[in-house]
Amino acid sequence: MMVSVDSTDATLGSVAIVVADFYQDIADHLVSGAQSVLESNGFANVPIFRVPGALELPVIVKALSDTQSYSAIICLGAVIRGETPHFDIVINQSARGLMDVSIASGIPVLNGVLTVETRDQAYERLGGKHGHKGVDVAEAALRMIQLMANIS
Repeated sequence: MMVSVDSTDATLGSVAIVVADFYQDIADHLVSGAQSVLESNGFANVPIFRVPGALELPVIVKALSDTQSYSAIICLGAVIRGETPHFDIVINQSARGLMDVSIASGIPVLNGVLTVETRDQAYERLGGKHGHKGVDVAEAALRMIQLMANIS
């Protein structure tokens, strides 16, 4: 699905991408997909902020939301299940933190952190049989920007 947003409309603001780099190869593919959608919709020079892992996403997203400079913040990365319950803690707390920031700030925070069992499952979501989640999240961000602009 192609989304079209007129980024020359100053009321739409700008977009930031925050990336959890724990699985950098996967994260880089997600970023590339998101950037392609944003660039094709006129959002050039989107700033990218890199954090060590998914649990560090909410604090940077909060700092960015506090600036009131962004119409949407896209979060990307991957969490792959390991042999311990740490996976459940990471995905749940990261998602909760992102949602809390989004609700408190009124800024759409798009959660594009893959939660998968294996690297193969992650790659299936980077242009494989499950589409490209970086593209999907960027398209969702553009839809939210337009919707928020229409509401205000």
